[in-house]
Amino acid sequence: MKGMTMSTQHRRRARVAALTLPLVLAAACGGGADPGGGEQGGAVELTLAHSYTDQQPQHRCGAQVIADEVAAANVGLTVQVFPASQLGGDADRIQSVISGDIDMDIQGASALGAVHEPMSVVDAAYAFEDGEHLARFFGSDASKPLTDGFAEATGTTVLGAWSAGARQFTANQPIRRPEDLAGLRMRFPNSPQFLMNAAALGADPTEVAYEELYLALQQGIVDGQENPIVNIDSQNLGEVQDYLSMSSHQENSNLVLVGPAWEELSQPQKDALAKAVDAAVEQVPGCVEQDEAKILEKWTADGAFQVVDDVDTAAFRAKAEEHLRANLTPEQLTVYEAIRGSATP
Repeated sequence: MKGMTMSTQHRRRARVAALTLPLVLAAACGGGADPGGGEQGGAVELTLAHSYTDQQPQHRCGAQVIADEVAAANVGLTVQVFPASQLGGDADRIQSVISGDIDMDIQGASALGAVHEPMSVVDAAYAFEDGEHLARFFGSDASKPLTDGFAEATGTTVLGAWSAGARQFTANQPIRRPEDLAGLRMRFPNSPQFLMNAAALGADPTEVAYEELYLALQQGIVDGQENPIVNIDSQNLGEVQDYLSMSSHQENSNLVLVGPAWEELSQPQKDALAKAVDAAVEQVPGCVEQDEAKILEKWTADGAFQVVDDVDTAAFRAKAEEHLRANLTPEQLTVYEAIRGSATP
């Protein structure tokens, strides 16, 4: 019976590949697989999807590292990466992971709140002190009630998490304090947690799809936006915005998820995949830091942005915490308290 389950999983993965990249399907069905890894004596290929370009650190130092480390382990397991939303947008992909049509995904916590509301609190404004705090939380027992609850609700396992950089404000005027957001139409992603963050920070949120952000700023539909530096650069927003205000108001979370395929792996394969994710968790923050430094240096040299580095983050933090504590549900507040309690004194 278990062999039939594995066969079904392989056929489903083959259909996903066939719908997206026929050449990948041809390679996956070739004779190069190591026959010695899985419980059934055959090789296993997992699909790993995400929404980032292959030039961003989330792919280079995250997804690709996972694939490379798994291949090097030589346990009959391979990971085929599909970047740039090739297998669908965030909301579609998490449902596909739950159903088993996609094996693995890299998602932000706010998107995961759609299937398990407490998870969205990971993306709450100023919940984390920095990226190290986020990694430390997910690497500790403090996160276990959250990840166990997520697994129980979705059948999906969180293998690791990293920060892909802090989110910053851009606009055509500097934003140094909450009052500076008054009257500005600021683009925020369309999710309950992001919209709550906007209210917590004192912003007037406008919902615009990420793919339409450049045009919306160019045409004046919105006055500003917030994103990590690597995303701001990838969208060339310096062409349509003057100021980058270093508010660092939210760590941009990425969680590495695996669906029902996890239970089909042998123990050596599980161990290899977990170690590969750990390696990516270690590498992504350093890659993000290096990329951000290069981008900021480039912006300073070419004048793409005037960088505002004297933002009153204490004022933003105090305003955000007061709003969040008053508006989070009791279950969400428990997660928020766990996160804050794991901060370095």
